[in-house]
Amino acid sequence: MTPWFFGYGSLVNRATHSYPKAQPARLNGWRRIWVGTPHRDVVFLSVHQVENAAIDGLIAAVPNADWAALDQRESGYKRRDATADVVQGGHADNIAVYQVPPDSTTDTGDHHILLSYLDVVVQGFVREFGIKGAEGFFDTTDGWDIAVEDDRAAPLYPRAQKLTTDERALTDRLLAQVQ
Repeated sequence: MTPWFFGYGSLVNRATHSYPKAQPARLNGWRRIWVGTPHRDVVFLSVHQVENAAIDGLIAAVPNADWAALDQRESGYKRRDATADVVQGGHADNIAVYQVPPDSTTDTGDHHILLSYLDVVVQGFVREFGIKGAEGFFDTTDGWDIAVEDDRAAPLYPRAQKLTTDERALTDRLLAQVQ
């Protein structure tokens, strides 16, 4: 049985990975949330369970059930079984979602969101779900009261992508609506 993961942030942007069989899906009973940890100043985009909520994203197969590379990419997160919560058009089972363990988060410290990371996420949502999908990302994400660091000129996010002027403008517009 092939394991799958549900990506809800940068993993929605196929340019950041080469996982096979990626396809749109929805995770019911969850919302995204920006969370700080005591280990770094940059926040993590995580998920938390919320009744009657749902988020869009992608599921993708984990070849040969080799989680090592994905676990390394998602260090700081814990893999959780989400099979029962994922709605998708295929026949995937054994689906995991990565979540920062709630007992590892903190509200103290000088945390920030990297704009280069947010750009990658928005670009992925536009490519997969259109502008409505990008708007939906902002609407289904909590924690927008965290400062954003504009690192576009020298991206700190290791999988930063080249964006068009329109893509940058969309991120800026949607960010302005939630902050």
